[in-house]
Amino acid sequence: MPRDGLRIGTFVKTACPQTIEILGMSRLHFAVVDAEHAPFDRVTLDLMMTASCAVGLPLAARIPEVNPAVVLSTLDIGAAGLLVPHVDTPDIARDVVAMTRHRGGVRGFSGSPRFARYGTLSMAKSLDAGEDAYVMCQIESAEAVENAAAIAAVEGVDGLFIGYADLALSMGLESPQDPRVTAAADAVIEIGRAAGKTVGMFVSNTAERDRFAARGVSWIVLGSDQSLLRNAADAIVPAA
Repeated sequence: MPRDGLRIGTFVKTACPQTIEILGMSRLHFAVVDAEHAPFDRVTLDLMMTASCAVGLPLAARIPEVNPAVVLSTLDIGAAGLLVPHVDTPDIARDVVAMTRHRGGVRGFSGSPRFARYGTLSMAKSLDAGEDAYVMCQIESAEAVENAAAIAAVEGVDGLFIGYADLALSMGLESPQDPRVTAAADAVIEIGRAAGKTVGMFVSNTAERDRFAARGVSWIVLGSDQSLLRNAADAIVPAA
């Protein structure tokens, strides 16, 4: 899913496959369907993945929970990767990786879904395709920050994604800009880079994008389809 260099994407929170088609015509490198905080059922998520394939825009999914059935269905329909919330311990990270793997894991197998090209791949090649699932673990609690090095060391974890809003709340704070949150985020960035893992983060504007990119964050989710639409609408109306 990520490649070398800075990769920029956005969250998609609107259950509309045409949104993916349109974003696929932009310069974005990827998008993330937010099935944790937005209303996506399995059928709608499948349509979003269909649009992703049509335009060649890699589409990850932020899953609503760590659950074998959720992971299985999300990968079977062709998600390029998973953004997994609340990975607070290395044990949770190992469980997540096992859920994504047929070989050596607990992921159930069928050659009929989209990830296996609807039965046109051999079983061996389908299993190979299943190994490509990209796993980004969200570090969004004080406990997760403490365990970040151990989480990054889990084989099969591809990256750490800093959820600094929930991180602030877990620290008893109400501002992601609090210096204590920034210090925790910086620690995770250094841990991820030292482990050779991708470091990801949500940002709300281009200034934050540039600031965190300079610190080594290379997988950046900037805003969402909602904020992009709202900001573009505001931009065409003269200020009062």
